[in-house]
Amino acid sequence: MTIIFDKHIPFLLEAIQNEWPQVEICPLNPEEIDAEAVRNADVLVVRTRTKVNEALLAGSRVQLVCTATIGFDHIDTAYCVSHGIRWMSCPGCNAQAVCDYIEEAIEEYFQLSTFNFQLSIGVIGVGHVGALVAKMAERRGLKVLLNDPPKGIGVSLDEIAHNCDIITFHVPLDKGTYHMCNEAFLNQCKPNALIINAARGGVVDEQALLRSGHPFILDTWENEPNINPEVLSKSLLASMHIAGYSVEGKRNASQMCLNAIAEEFGLKHIDITELRNDVITTKKGDSAPGWLNRISDSLKADPTAFEALRKAYPLRGV
Repeated sequence: MTIIFDKHIPFLLEAIQNEWPQVEICPLNPEEIDAEAVRNADVLVVRTRTKVNEALLAGSRVQLVCTATIGFDHIDTAYCVSHGIRWMSCPGCNAQAVCDYIEEAIEEYFQLSTFNFQLSIGVIGVGHVGALVAKMAERRGLKVLLNDPPKGIGVSLDEIAHNCDIITFHVPLDKGTYHMCNEAFLNQCKPNALIINAARGGVVDEQALLRSGHPFILDTWENEPNINPEVLSKSLLASMHIAGYSVEGKRNASQMCLNAIAEEFGLKHIDITELRNDVITTKKGDSAPGWLNRISDSLKADPTAFEALRKAYPLRGV
């Protein structure tokens, strides 16, 4: 069998080489994963940079698609299901890393070591990430309002807009959430309410955000990696879709993908804990105070380097 995977997903190459010698592997850059490349692959392991759809899969022998990400809006799941191609994502894999990002963003914006006054935060989407963000905010002394109608949790979006000093989005991108942060929503928000998006780019209407005058912090953008330079320049803090980039988050995602492949094809289980420990021992990611400001400065210095900076980003938490 043959596995094609995005070469920027850590741990996979070493793990498969060491434990599945019978498997042919082909690590590629995202832009190299095209219809010709995947034609003879049995398994495809991707990130959000690869659009998995009919154009990519038609005529291939792919049986399983794994995305090493929480979200899966880059996968045409209906096409996969209708053609007998199994797919999986990694819900919750980097939830703690994204929560840490939100905490750092709020702390750097308000320049606080503790949130010792009554700010209110609206958490929109209370899944793996949003639930952790809510707990973090409560621990740090913020008043928390939740919104997650599919789960029957919390208050209305109108109430979030009218009452919150900070609003952070943690929803998947679909027809119901596309541009949910739009002009109508922003017009209801408190003056100077801080908008944070570390979910998916299309959740926030960036042009409406610019017109609103609200301060904002973005990790995810419309039209990545070709982001709007005006939106970048007006952001308070900005990053290149790396909120979930921690050693633990990446380890969790890679482990979940390997587990799915092993189960699907009857291969031996691989435990990548030792590989993860090697990364912690040998590499140093930037998690010192002010790390988000440093990322933001680098991106603002060269907006065209979005993808290069993302690829070169050292995993936090080491």
